[in-house]
Amino acid sequence: MTNCDNYGARLLFCGGERTRSGPSPGRTVAVIFLLAFVLVLPACLVGPNYNRPKVNVPPAFRGAEGTAQQASFADLPWWEVFKDPALQGLVKTALANNYDLLIAVERIEQARQMAAQVRSQFYPWFDYSGAIGGTKNPLGVIAGGGEARSKSEGAVLLAVSASWEADVWGRIRRSNEAAKAQYLATEEARRAVMLSLVSDVAQAYFELLGLDLQLEIAKQNTASFGDTLKLFTQRLEGGVASKLQTSRAEAAEATAAATIPELQRQIELKENEINLLLGQNPGSVARSTKLLDQTLPPDVPAGLPSALLERRPDILSAEQQIRAANAQIGIATANFFPQIGLTAFLGRGSSPLANFSNPNSLIWNALARAAGPIYQGGALKAQKRQAIAVWKETALQYQQTALSAFQDVSNALISREQYEATRAEQARAVQAFQDAVKVAFQRYNSGKASYYEVLEAQQLLFPAQSNLAQTQLNQRLVIVQLYKALGGGWNLQDAQWAGP
Repeated sequence: MTNCDNYGARLLFCGGERTRSGPSPGRTVAVIFLLAFVLVLPACLVGPNYNRPKVNVPPAFRGAEGTAQQASFADLPWWEVFKDPALQGLVKTALANNYDLLIAVERIEQARQMAAQVRSQFYPWFDYSGAIGGTKNPLGVIAGGGEARSKSEGAVLLAVSASWEADVWGRIRRSNEAAKAQYLATEEARRAVMLSLVSDVAQAYFELLGLDLQLEIAKQNTASFGDTLKLFTQRLEGGVASKLQTSRAEAAEATAAATIPELQRQIELKENEINLLLGQNPGSVARSTKLLDQTLPPDVPAGLPSALLERRPDILSAEQQIRAANAQIGIATANFFPQIGLTAFLGRGSSPLANFSNPNSLIWNALARAAGPIYQGGALKAQKRQAIAVWKETALQYQQTALSAFQDVSNALISREQYEATRAEQARAVQAFQDAVKVAFQRYNSGKASYYEVLEAQQLLFPAQSNLAQTQLNQRLVIVQLYKALGGGWNLQDAQWAGP
């Protein structure tokens, strides 16, 4: 007779199977057999293995010069593309302090730890538990030796439990595959943020230099209109000109002067934008050169379109999302099969407390378990169909991302070529207008032309100079856009992004 005669006591203190003489040899053999069965059970991996979706890759980028080459503009590190020392300093500061990048880093850490949580399912889990208390049992609900206990007695339970699931169908492996893909997707997303950050800083810096150039042009034209007003005023005071001439000249000067504070406003706003990218408070931004001192690369090979799939971080991130979705199909498939594992329990329990050191207070059990679905109203089928639909969505998103990447590169190449043609014609127009202003003044001073010719020539020159400056800015911005579109710096290690 044991001191665990009723079912409740056996469950609490005896693990359901212990007798005074210990576990029987038959049960021990059964446990060993079940353990061996689970360990040697042939494992399989349900669900589809990953295959990259097909992408309609063009043979060459539209707008590229000559035949497609293996070399690419994206092979260069960013500091060899943007050689302005002031710009390089801004980029380095941004890579160290930008909040979007810091947020992306923390997202990577989250994904890494989530992957670690999933990976822990490969190993057995151990837990401990303990309980201590007192009881009075006058009715013999919990009895020892078949006798009711009317006096108060203490009870104690200390135990360690273990559980482990055999990854027979690959559910855990597929879960790890999905978690790893999500982690790698965040890694590629961080590289995308780094590339975008370098491009955004360079673009904002060139736009700032472009505004400086526009301000310089506005000041020059304001001064030119001021000289014309001064000339007309002198002629008016000499009785040679009329008030109409000076009024028209004054209006032209005021119109040109009105653009100066607006350009100064835009300059300060652009400086604030740059400081935001740098993770700094609003303030001024140092410039070491002017816009036209920024040299353009003579050759920008685009490389092979197929290589873009291996270089653009947004495409690589989208591909990892497909991997994760593909693994989820395997997880949904594994849910149709039983989960097989082992559980074990070892401890001591005693009531009263005085029997805690008794060898018979030892509690243990070990068993192999299996649990699986029978009927769930179509929930498992719906989960698998949902996983397949998510996979199809991510595959379409990947193909769309690749298609957009090809468009980005083509747009930049075409724009680069056409901007040069536009600049050449605008430069010719500016030169012609400058000559016209010079001739108009000469004709006016010699009495061969009216003041209308002078003002008209000046008023046509100002917008022509502004348009030329905008095109010259666009020529530099398109280099930034092309570098980003090609996945610039794809071969840089993380530590190399900070620069030499």
